[in-house]
Amino acid sequence: MVNKIVRASFFERDPLTCARELIGTELIWGECSGIVVEVEAYAAINDEAAHTFTRPSARSFIERNNAGAAYVYFNYGMHWMLNVLVKGDENGFVLIRALAPRKGIERMKKRRGLNDVTRLCSGPGKLTQALGITNRHHELDLCSDPRHCFARNTKTSDVVADKRIGITRSAHYPWRFTLRGSPFVSRAVRLEGGAPATPLRGRFRRSLGLH
Repeated sequence: MVNKIVRASFFERDPLTCARELIGTELIWGECSGIVVEVEAYAAINDEAAHTFTRPSARSFIERNNAGAAYVYFNYGMHWMLNVLVKGDENGFVLIRALAPRKGIERMKKRRGLNDVTRLCSGPGKLTQALGITNRHHELDLCSDPRHCFARNTKTSDVVADKRIGITRSAHYPWRFTLRGSPFVSRAVRLEGGAPATPLRGRFRRSLGLH
């Protein structure tokens, strides 16, 4: 398992590349785990939907933490949201939006109070509840502890990109990435066929006006 852990160097690139390549990895959280099937990328600069645009605390978080740290916040006073810090070529976050449950499913069902496996982790608030993620995990290093980490998958994932969900600012960026055809995502892809998921660094910088 130790050799399969996604290390900090993975997150020392840019948010789009990291988000795209997290699809298909396995998020391990204690006795539970799931395959990442949906994420969203957020840029630290010129992205009005990112916390860094309005929250000094988010900017301070980037300054004091290393790439791969967990950024956990309470959304709308209802749900905890798990993000991973990207700090390298371009800074930002990857929001983990949905998982395909793999291990600890009975425990997830108990935490969520339902039996439908496709709905256990089909949203960012649902998966944190299923895994028991709260603010006590804020700033946790997700690149060194085999009990709380992402594990690599040797299989190649067919990834689709479309617009992010539940935002009104910077909503035009196609920065949500999903595993094509997965029944575990929070919402079906909205673009016909999905946009090609090829987030190169140059394309990322141009989309933010960072020529």
